[in-house]
Amino acid sequence: MGKLIKKLREVKRPLLQVALDFTSIEDAIKLAKKISDLPIDIFEVGTPLIKAEGMKAVSVLKAFVGSEALVLADMKTADVGGLEVKLAHDAGADITTVLASSDEEVIMSALKAGKESGTDVVIDTLGIRNVAEKVRELTFLGVNTVNLHIGIDVQKSKGLTAGDVASKYSSLINEFRLHFSISGGIKAKDVRKIKNLGFQIIVVGSAITRSPNPRKSAELFISELHKN
Repeated sequence: MGKLIKKLREVKRPLLQVALDFTSIEDAIKLAKKISDLPIDIFEVGTPLIKAEGMKAVSVLKAFVGSEALVLADMKTADVGGLEVKLAHDAGADITTVLASSDEEVIMSALKAGKESGTDVVIDTLGIRNVAEKVRELTFLGVNTVNLHIGIDVQKSKGLTAGDVASKYSSLINEFRLHFSISGGIKAKDVRKIKNLGFQIIVVGSAITRSPNPRKSAELFISELHKN
């Protein structure tokens, strides 16, 4: 059992994951310094940051936040699943991501490497049209955590966020015994609805990282998540 699954089973509320979608380590750490003493459950090293700075971005962030918070390397792996899970683990990540659109062999390879190293693997549905069908397929592969994701380009083009479509996924949460996270333009006003639907991880990016006052914004999300 990885640290993410253990925490999901221990904590009686959704986890807050903050996505650091920067392109420089300096900018990511600058933001992290403003909120690292708050009860942030997961710090995400965003895909742009990994592509711009390499795996050292994961190592630097993990060294900064220490063992109190989990670190997710948003690799969005599409091939060589086992290798990329190992890269994430060796860099210090507790969690990594694999695209749901990947071949079954990729996902299975990643899950195997994750089990061996204690690294949690989250399957990202970015770009999947029939999410329900895909989630059903993933359950047969032994997946335990799925991220329902509305990408940034889709948000910009269609004016659509994860908060807008969260309710359409409620049947999946009720049907499948999986852990579900949700991401894509989520605002603090969306948290109550998302909590009530049963999502266990809420991923927040620009609502915190691009805020004029990131700390105040993070505190607002935390307050909403901790309400009964």
